[in-house]
Amino acid sequence: MNRINLALLATLVLMLSACFPSNKSGKEEILLQGRTMGTSYNIKVVATKTQVETLNLRQNIDAVLEQLNQEMSTYISDSELSRFNQSRSIGAIEISPGLTRVIRESLRIGQLTEGALDVTLGPLVNLWGFGPEFRAEKVPNDDVLRKTKELVGLQHLYLNGNQLSKSLPALNVDLSTIAKGYGVDIVAELIEKNGITNYLVEIGGELRLKGFKATGELWAIAIEKPMSNERIVQQIIIPKDNAVATSGDYRNYFEIDGIRFSHIIDPKTGKPINHKLVSVTVIHPSSMTADGLSTALMVMGVEQGMNFALDNNLAALFITKTADGFDEQFTVKFKQYLK
Repeated sequence: MNRINLALLATLVLMLSACFPSNKSGKEEILLQGRTMGTSYNIKVVATKTQVETLNLRQNIDAVLEQLNQEMSTYISDSELSRFNQSRSIGAIEISPGLTRVIRESLRIGQLTEGALDVTLGPLVNLWGFGPEFRAEKVPNDDVLRKTKELVGLQHLYLNGNQLSKSLPALNVDLSTIAKGYGVDIVAELIEKNGITNYLVEIGGELRLKGFKATGELWAIAIEKPMSNERIVQQIIIPKDNAVATSGDYRNYFEIDGIRFSHIIDPKTGKPINHKLVSVTVIHPSSMTADGLSTALMVMGVEQGMNFALDNNLAALFITKTADGFDEQFTVKFKQYLK
């Protein structure tokens, strides 16, 4: 899953107005770091070292993330999802609770966005050189593109309880647009289950935050300016008890004859998106949902995406490329999180 939605978020711990007196509990911000899904994770929990060690928190986090990979990775040949993709049977199979949860939300968002999020785009992702097959970066001809489009479509994927099936034998599901956000959610849920209520979880740029820092200050993060050659802060936000996900096309792409081809595929055309919108950030209680919605809004483009976000009461920030630099637009719901 190491090509999941290259994120635009840099986690920054910023000095904000204190919400209560300085910490006297002996708790501190403990940083846990590691690797998962082809990227890194950085987790801060406000706790004592003894508490973290007693709970075996680091080991338990690694265990749930390893299970996620074994369920949903398209880079692991014997993962649960890979086995479903490799099968040419149209009969229903029983799938794990985790995979069920992610596919159910993928289908819900896909239907809500009228197909802007489509987790069956695996063959098209591979065709354009952004999938696990790592094909050469080249522009496919119209005939190949047409035949590949015939292999995709949410209408061919069915979930009934925990029974998953497909009506198209060659259907290939790729959860890279939503699984990383799910990983953030399950880590946050694990932390809360262990009685820790102040934390920041970040996996590959997708985040979920709750409570306060050890000093009593709110967590804050920075949204990067969408530039491929340097890291500059575009906007600082204070998400409070929410998740944050960003989708963008400025770091994962290739160029041929001066034309940029994004890793984000438009399900309607079967081609990389081609508009001025370069990043979308969504704030939502669920990182999984924010992850999927940010990709769908990127596919829509700024005008359609903004209308959709307003109609569905989403907290969303849109950054577009202009002749003079970058322009940002955000929904009313997003405004409350600006620093």
